[in-house]
Amino acid sequence: MSFDNVYEAITEDNDARWAFGSGFEDPLSGVDTSVPSGVDGARLAAYCLMLGDDALIFSHRLQEWVTHAPELEDEVAIANVGLDLLGQARLLLARAGKADGSGRTEDELAFLRGEQEFRNVRLAELGGGHFGHLIARLFVFATWRLALFQRLESSVDPVLSSIAVKGVKELTYHRDYAAQWLVRLGDGTPLSRERMQEGLDEVWPYVDELFAMHPDELVDAATLRPEFDAVLDQAFAVATVDRPERGPIAGVSGRTGRDGVHTERMGFLLAELQSVARAMPGAKW
Repeated sequence: MSFDNVYEAITEDNDARWAFGSGFEDPLSGVDTSVPSGVDGARLAAYCLMLGDDALIFSHRLQEWVTHAPELEDEVAIANVGLDLLGQARLLLARAGKADGSGRTEDELAFLRGEQEFRNVRLAELGGGHFGHLIARLFVFATWRLALFQRLESSVDPVLSSIAVKGVKELTYHRDYAAQWLVRLGDGTPLSRERMQEGLDEVWPYVDELFAMHPDELVDAATLRPEFDAVLDQAFAVATVDRPERGPIAGVSGRTGRDGVHTERMGFLLAELQSVARAMPGAKW
């Protein structure tokens, strides 16, 4: 594809070049999306919605870092990680809309739900802070999600299995990228180590929630914890940082992100994420 000038590349007729927006072709177009015999479609949809929301919300947080990373190479790396997660979100939200028979599109699920309808873990919606905070969140999130997707490669649902197979390759890079920065900062200067430790301390209260079993979970999250802890212990030792000792943050009457109960940051995040879609319903950009 070629253009006479740069402006032609950003016109509506060429919006296939855009990474973000609405009105894309169904990412599952041409795929057999029938629910396998013996599988509860509603439960499968709920689970895909959880994983899709995790990816969508964390992707949005990563997008906020573009133009703020310490080096140009990291601008590209963080943007690519965000795009990978956005791609996972598109597939999972589309799968959810087909599995429950509602026919809801990825755009409807991403842009037209209220805060309490989102099922992402609260760690995904954390934002702000310095680069050490970002690396801590990404390392924990990618390590947990990689272990989860490796289990889902053998899912009885072929669509979810295929999404997991693709996702494992991406998440392996996400974890390795974050681990390299974890070691670089932790084993760097006294200031960089302090920043890295601050980041881990901030994210730690949200770790236990990743392994809490929800009725709609299709993988026993508790079985992921030993593998998760082993990876973190190895990385922490090399990075010379301490394993945080902060306790888990409480939910509301035992309800957390998977139940639609979020932090105070979530409302602000959704206001930005959904503002165009809600201001101009049905518009494509």
